[in-house]
Amino acid sequence: MLKATKTNLLKDGKPFFYLADTCWSAFTNITDEDWIYYLRKRKEQGFNALQINILPQWDASPTSLRYDPFLEVDGKWDYFHLNDAYFDHAAKLCAVAKEYGFELALVVLWCNYVPDTWASKFYAKGTMPFEAIESYVDKVHETFTKFDPIYVISGDTDFNTPLCESYYVEAANRLRQLAPDCLYTTHIKGRYTYIPKELEQNLDLLWYQSGHNHNDLAMPYKLALEMMEKYPGKPLINSEPCYEEMGFSGGKSGRWHREDIVRAAWESVLSGAGAGITYGAAGIYSWHLAGTTFGSSIGEGFATPKPWQEAIHFQGAWDYGYMAYLIGLYDLYDLVPDETLLAKENERVRVAKTSNGYALYVPYNIALKTTISLKGYKETIVDLETRYISINEFTEDTDTLPMHPFHRDVLVILER
Repeated sequence: MLKATKTNLLKDGKPFFYLADTCWSAFTNITDEDWIYYLRKRKEQGFNALQINILPQWDASPTSLRYDPFLEVDGKWDYFHLNDAYFDHAAKLCAVAKEYGFELALVVLWCNYVPDTWASKFYAKGTMPFEAIESYVDKVHETFTKFDPIYVISGDTDFNTPLCESYYVEAANRLRQLAPDCLYTTHIKGRYTYIPKELEQNLDLLWYQSGHNHNDLAMPYKLALEMMEKYPGKPLINSEPCYEEMGFSGGKSGRWHREDIVRAAWESVLSGAGAGITYGAAGIYSWHLAGTTFGSSIGEGFATPKPWQEAIHFQGAWDYGYMAYLIGLYDLYDLVPDETLLAKENERVRVAKTSNGYALYVPYNIALKTTISLKGYKETIVDLETRYISINEFTEDTDTLPMHPFHRDVLVILER
């Protein structure tokens, strides 16, 4: 079972870097055979957690499978009549995932199921009545608590009205009463940091979403710093950076590529969100099939993804696995953002203190003047594209990190 400290997560008393893949539609769209293939692949790549929506993902890709959590009446869910077979099937998938060593982060109420959220107006099957929360949450506990999940109370939500907030507070209070030993967090909408106090006090760790909007590339680190300031003393994770090959939100032309998602990950982790990172691939989260439609005209207007059989081979997944490897190799579990190392402010270069020095993400090849003497430091430079390594030891008094020998972004480890 996972435990939370003030800065990171522990598993069996040892530091645990949360490396999750996004598979929101697992319970509704994936066959049992494909589930095994998917788990094996992500395990090979170093992932140790999965993010799944308990209820059907409102923007999932079409599927011929029919897994319904509630009775459907005249095109709308009857939230008071739960389908035991749906939850039994979901539990089966969870059991297999646990056998492969994955931790589970399960979203309880995606925003389309809650009134007055940005997505509720798009959901044709209707929002959940407040009176149905208790029986639904009881079923969630009965089905999933035995897997020691992280319960994610909200999914992609904003908190626009007291009514909306009351749903999440009710669900959190009820579930924490039933499952007090599980960890709790929320998944909030992109470029957003507000969490109601009554809900935040129920949370053990905090998530934010830098998201898929191309208008401000600073979101991964700006949101991390803002969340740290607003809600100190809890582990922080960017639970939805830009997904690999995802179209830009708002119907804008363009897609996020491998180098974009790597940048977002390192900027997040070195800016306060050091408890973990989440990977996402367009085509996996919605489990897209070739030749099917996609809801590009609703919500954030994402372009049609590649089918999951192609998306599962995107190279960025390996980059995220390599990140987790480096975190463990250099013991980067208690990172503290510290831009004071740089003599001249440079937002693109992210800096964090480590237990015995510093870690820097440097996106381009430049010399960096620091505010300290580097004499006695060992510099390890990791090329994040080729994974080549260059090592330099400072034997003379200098305050400048010279240009590194690589061509793109690097991780710099300074150790005394």
